Amino acid sequence: MDKPRNKILVIEDEKNMREILKILLDGEGYEVHVAQDGAEGLSCLNSDIFDLVITDIRMPGVNGIEILKKAVETSPETLVIVITAFGTTESAVEAMKLGAYDYIHKPFKIDEIRLVVKNALEKHKLRGEVSILRDKIRTTYELGNIFYKSAKMQELLRLLPKIAGSSSNVLITGESGTGKEFVATAIHNLSQRKEKNLVAINCATFPEGLLESEIFGHMKGAFTGAVYNKQGLFEIADGGTLFLDEIGEMSFNLQAKLLRVLENGTFRRVGGTNDITVDVRIVSATNKNLNEEISAGRFREDLYYRLNVIPLHIPPLRERREDIPLLIEHFMKKFSASSRRLSPDALRLLMTYSWRGNIRELENLVERVFLMTDKEEITASDIPLEIGDLRPESKLLPEMGKDGVNLDAIVENIERKYLLEALKIANGVKTDAAKLLELSFRSFRHRLQKYRIK
Repeated sequence: MDKPRNKILVIEDEKNMREILKILLDGEGYEVHVAQDGAEGLSCLNSDIFDLVITDIRMPGVNGIEILKKAVETSPETLVIVITAFGTTESAVEAMKLGAYDYIHKPFKIDEIRLVVKNALEKHKLRGEVSILRDKIRTTYELGNIFYKSAKMQELLRLLPKIAGSSSNVLITGESGTGKEFVATAIHNLSQRKEKNLVAINCATFPEGLLESEIFGHMKGAFTGAVYNKQGLFEIADGGTLFLDEIGEMSFNLQAKLLRVLENGTFRRVGGTNDITVDVRIVSATNKNLNEEISAGRFREDLYYRLNVIPLHIPPLRERREDIPLLIEHFMKKFSASSRRLSPDALRLLMTYSWRGNIRELENLVERVFLMTDKEEITASDIPLEIGDLRPESKLLPEMGKDGVNLDAIVENIERKYLLEALKIANGVKTDAAKLLELSFRSFRHRLQKYRIK
């Protein structure tokens, strides 16, 4: 694929000068557009984006200073070089104060303008690279609480910047402890609303009356205990994002009031008579199946469609086991245990556990294990009993009675199980599965062939 050429706009009312600049810059390999006066130059700026604008200052009608102001206003990344006669140095100085990259005196030398244009475009390229790097750093920081390697999470997080760029409501589904609030935070931090508030509330932790007061606020005397006027979370989140966690726990009556806000952007405080208008993006989350809740008459179908404009599902940890080592490493650093390590058998044990509590359960376990032992290397025997009792080998090794056992069959059963489990964890990538079992790829492939595993 050809490398895209820098796009330059030349605005010059003198025909000979305009043609000289075009021929010169064409010869340097740039994509050159020309305008014969300031008015045509403004039209070009309104219809296209340029890396560099070269404009004469003194032109009839629209002059170069107006061109500069327009370029700075419409495309701050575009650099502007002004061309000036000896007698108009003051205008050149004014242009520099307004943001021009440089100025060139007439008559100019060919080598001089080549060098100025080259330096300007290198600065433009560097500015773009710095902007991209800044975005990467910002994204890395803002997604810093989400650690992933699995394809499912890579796909989900790949969509976040695009989702964040819209103003549509988002419904995040997934089991408890999968990281729904982390994703909601990332959506806010990547959005244009990031300078405003992200306000979060768990709908399951408040009774109906208190939840309504928390969300919408209340007026003094609205109910027993309302001794002052209180702003609700909608007001606090105005211009920003409101995260409603466990939205499936919200009462049917309160759902109707939430629907009103989503439909017209207004609400009233509890006990209030005045409508309050807000601009809030709703990100909600639930571990329930809201379609089942709708069928059971516990959740409003019209509200569901308002909330579920953009659906996101976070898979449970047992479906993305590749993320477990990264999460463990993060939690070890969090609990100041980064200098310590897990033995291979301990890691394999944690990789095969079901993690019904997902990331939250994993975090709690790591904290407990590293607090309860001072050993530099944590082994499988240090893992708490509720997990340790699920060691695969305890299910595979039968007790040897008087009649003995078929050792070959037992070994084959163990090998086959671990081969299949490793392939599952590695999403079928044989080289990764071999590493999980600490085998060479050749040895791993031989075992697959031996047990006819495809």
